[in-house]
Amino acid sequence: MSDRTVSIIILGCNKSYFTRRTFDGLLESTWKKVEVVFVDNGSTDDTREVLAEFTEKAVARGWRVVPILLDENVGAIDGRNRAMKKATGDYVVFMDNDIVIGVRGWLEKLTSILDADSSIGVVGPKILFAAPPHNIQCAGCLVGREGRVTFRGRGHGKDEPEYCSQSEMKTLISACWIMPRAVMEEVGELDMLFHPVQFEDIDYCYRIREKGYRVVYDPSVFVYHFENVTTDGTAGINYKYVTVKNGVKFKRKWRERIASEGGPEDAQMEWIEIPNSKLESIGELEIID
Repeated sequence: MSDRTVSIIILGCNKSYFTRRTFDGLLESTWKKVEVVFVDNGSTDDTREVLAEFTEKAVARGWRVVPILLDENVGAIDGRNRAMKKATGDYVVFMDNDIVIGVRGWLEKLTSILDADSSIGVVGPKILFAAPPHNIQCAGCLVGREGRVTFRGRGHGKDEPEYCSQSEMKTLISACWIMPRAVMEEVGELDMLFHPVQFEDIDYCYRIREKGYRVVYDPSVFVYHFENVTTDGTAGINYKYVTVKNGVKFKRKWRERIASEGGPEDAQMEWIEIPNSKLESIGELEIID
């Protein structure tokens, strides 16, 4: 077991039911030295009580919890940037507060990928829908010739062979990923151009690649995702409008790079709509060794 520390950055704004599930899943992890930097983005529910309960359990395991308690929602990008300044780990994880790990040794597996190949700047797991039958939500991202971004494998079966091997990607989503601290320090903070949220993670992967590192999807680890819990419906954020606006910003910023990559035609990149489940009715999620 490595004696190095993993910092896990999580943001929450209300929706404490899902934050609790994320925390409960994290406590199943087998990595010994963990630092959880949790940003409470102005919650008005019992999020801070949930955080206090988690902190007691985490500290009993020898983990460190760093709370950043804000009186108002400063947005996902500003919140994560504040957390990045507080994180002290050798590796840094971004995790949404609606993710549940699926593999107890997830950190061992993902850090070993980074350790084995210094050309990898960030690695992300297979992300499954939390609702049965747990089909794929995201197995890395595709970027079209004009900059449209879509989730690879969305709606496909979790065991389909195409998504069961490690693949180099143009970008990942930050619902769950891990990067070496040295890469984070070299690339810097998330770009406030995309404030308050959306496309800042896509942009960050492009910035990682501009530094000469590779962006990798690895399915040896999977996590469950209660899609759109973290941001959608948050007071003061028109989620669909912000997504479209920031998508345009991303295309403009990276126009030349995108044009040179020879991605698929944007018109061929269909976004598969998945019917909404009653998320709070989803039962226990299997976590394997």
